[in-house]
Amino acid sequence: MSVPMLNRQLLLEDPVRIPAGAGGFTITWQPLGTLWAEVSARTGRETQGEAVPLARVAYKIRLRAAPYDAAMRPKPEQRFVEGARIFRIEAVVEDDLTGRFLTCLAEEEVVA
Repeated sequence: MSVPMLNRQLLLEDPVRIPAGAGGFTITWQPLGTLWAEVSARTGRETQGEAVPLARVAYKIRLRAAPYDAAMRPKPEQRFVEGARIFRIEAVVEDDLTGRFLTCLAEEEVVA
């Protein structure tokens, strides 16, 4: 595997459930910190959203590894934010045999 070019600064966020008072909840996002990553597009498709068509693009996001119990190690259901762009993390795998890098499989949804 080649060494990734970590040239994009992404904010890692974790979902937090806040009780809504009537038995439900709302989700807010808690920033965990900034990570440097390499972001590359994989595939894309158009789907129908609730009101408008959506374009869904899958991304491979490579970054430095962190120990399993570290708060800065990405997990599925978390997300990366870059300005107005949001990348939902779907899976996290070790990128190489030495464990120096991680690959996050993520998806971005935008109005088509």
